[in-house]
Amino acid sequence: MDSYRIVELDVLRWAEQRQIIPNSTPHAQAIKTTEEVAELLKALSKGDIEEATDAYGDILVTLIIGAALLDIDLIHCLNKAYGVIKDRKGYLTKDGIFVKAE
Repeated sequence: MDSYRIVELDVLRWAEQRQIIPNSTPHAQAIKTTEEVAELLKALSKGDIEEATDAYGDILVTLIIGAALLDIDLIHCLNKAYGVIKDRKGYLTKDGIFVKAE
């Protein structure tokens, strides 16, 4: 079993022990994800790498729990998304705009 799956199982056990699973909902976890993204943005604006690292981890925890509540495999989601974008051609401008190549 790869290290991601081991940590994923640890997160799910933790969530079950605290009654997050089954008492939370995918919607509640999505709201929590949004709160954690706001914390990430705040950390990035301050240049605080430690806080950004914490926020990225918290985001992943909320995504793992939310996906589990829907019986969705996040690795499947990632593979599916990558399958869609992997052949895209283009570049990102300095202004953060992705320009698709024809």
